[in-house]
Amino acid sequence: MDSIEHCRFDGQLYAIIVRASFREPGITFFSPPELSQQLAFMSHPEGKSIAPHRHNKVTREVHYTQEVLLIQKGRLQVDFYTEAEGYLESRVLNAGDIILLCSGAHGFHVLEPVEMFEIKQGPYAGENDKTRFAEVANSALRIKGPGL
Repeated sequence: MDSIEHCRFDGQLYAIIVRASFREPGITFFSPPELSQQLAFMSHPEGKSIAPHRHNKVTREVHYTQEVLLIQKGRLQVDFYTEAEGYLESRVLNAGDIILLCSGAHGFHVLEPVEMFEIKQGPYAGENDKTRFAEVANSALRIKGPGL
């Protein structure tokens, strides 16, 4: 399916990109159950009811932050890096695209003024939450995918 991309490097899932063009009836889950962040798309017809419900307290163990970005406006380049800070490749996200960043490391370049939502486990732990490192040179970028 062209509107869903699983970004894998050396067999490890780094990200799931769902393009704005994705449309399927019902509920589609994109994330595997072992991830601590769930990503799904829902499309229901008029008149469909979802029974009232509450969510039960369930203890979950989270080792790494996983984040979801929903691009509302503009274009954003996502650069993928290994945990050891080696550059892998890049993807471009457009308005309406969504990405679940699952593992590895990443950086961003705003290609057009961007407005986006970020959803992740919280609260933000400040500088203890991440390790920053030098980005790849523009001349070494390898941009792939349909978002170009």
